[in-house]
Amino acid sequence: MSKWLLAHDLGTSGNKATLFTTAGELIDSCTYAYPTRFFNGKWAEQNPLDWWQAFCETNRRLLAGRDATQVAAVAFSGQMMGCVCVDEKGSVLRPAIIWADQRSVAEEQYLRERIDPWEFYKIVGHRISASYSIEKLMWIRNHEPDVFKKTHRMLLPKDYLIYRLTGAFVTDYSDASGTNAFDLTRGEWSDKIIQMAGLDREIFPTAYPSTHVAGEVSTAIANSCSLAPGTLVVLGGGDGVCAAVGAASVEENVAYNYLGSSSWVAYTSTEPVFDKEMRTFNWAHLIPGCYAPTGTMQAAANSYNFMKQHLFEGLALLEQDQEKSIYQLMDNHLREAPLGARGLLFLPYLLGERSPRWNPNARGAFIGLKMEHTKSDLLRATVEGILMNLAIILKVFQSKSPITDMNVIGGLAQSDPILEMLTDIYDVRVHKLNYLEEATSIGAAIAAGVGSGYLKDFSAVHQFIQPVKSLEPREKNHRQYEEVKRIFDQCYEALVPIYDELSRL
Repeated sequence: MSKWLLAHDLGTSGNKATLFTTAGELIDSCTYAYPTRFFNGKWAEQNPLDWWQAFCETNRRLLAGRDATQVAAVAFSGQMMGCVCVDEKGSVLRPAIIWADQRSVAEEQYLRERIDPWEFYKIVGHRISASYSIEKLMWIRNHEPDVFKKTHRMLLPKDYLIYRLTGAFVTDYSDASGTNAFDLTRGEWSDKIIQMAGLDREIFPTAYPSTHVAGEVSTAIANSCSLAPGTLVVLGGGDGVCAAVGAASVEENVAYNYLGSSSWVAYTSTEPVFDKEMRTFNWAHLIPGCYAPTGTMQAAANSYNFMKQHLFEGLALLEQDQEKSIYQLMDNHLREAPLGARGLLFLPYLLGERSPRWNPNARGAFIGLKMEHTKSDLLRATVEGILMNLAIILKVFQSKSPITDMNVIGGLAQSDPILEMLTDIYDVRVHKLNYLEEATSIGAAIAAGVGSGYLKDFSAVHQFIQPVKSLEPREKNHRQYEEVKRIFDQCYEALVPIYDELSRL
């Protein structure tokens, strides 16, 4: 009987457990949701005990009626850039500060005043930002000294579960590279940055490759989490990097585009990519010795769904009569509007922007709106704006590497007209993959398989992932989009001072 690989994707809204065979077959999956507490404007916290409950419950559901001894290994894909403080016994000292939290702006500024931003970027592969773990830990030290005094280790979210299973305070290189404290090229914690932050290196977990076996599930813990004693626990990685493996970006210069709520363009490289304008950033890849240069925009499917909610709500009433989903009906609207949406542009900055603008004050905008414009035009302009924004990120990477093909995953990749626009705007061959929503889980499963010895290496992903559709760019359309993109960039630059004014209202 084929052995199984168990992947846990510990996300922002819940934990998804997925079971695969070592031959690449998806057996089953289930999800368990947990809450996030958003408060004080920019604060976001979760209870790590909810993560453990979600882990145990999804195992129970997934393995009910199945032989748990067939699970060769379990590995994790985890939300990144969090901060979990635990004492010597691994007990949680306060709620976890998650990636979405932006409270540590003073700590960010503290670091900015003590190191050149470019030097910092070259060490860790990222900008200095309140989004990352070390700034959050500094905030706890500055504002909750009693908690900090008891803190034995700062863990990343998935690593708390690994501790519960194995008793090991460990992390992997990919998750460590999302802390703002990890020397990317040396593959170890940065003493320079940690000392600059006024912290001790000992507070950080020991970092290993993503395929490292942290330990085995003990008899004492097995019953509570529905796993068999002796099941291997492999680290896995941060969710953004697990997605790279799950999108089959496991060879040099193979790029992919995740088209979800936020969206990113990334590829596999044997060296970090340092952009002079610091528009992009770098993760350590799950593959030893490789990196995942990445650029992430804030509101891709978020913008699309905003338009669905406000412009196409009435379409939901037609679904049953026409036996079509609202997304199929929206695809029809995308086809009705011409390239360039009759001179209408959309700036997709509904949540500010990370890559490529790095401007938290940026706002969404329609520009060029006329009485003759239709719903179809507004929707097409929205999609074109999202894709032109992502094309800036791709261009940064193409200046460094020969990227001619793009694998696509994520919810928006289900739309044929969106894929056609993407192909023409990017001017690359585009490949839609058979699994659009399972990339992070597949990445964790591959790490589990390689770490446990059931898979030879990360090229085994091709047993899991195959393209189901490929598109070639149309030269005439690309030339037209290049002119639209030029005006798109001009519009953003012209509005920068207006954004700053609006932020003060």
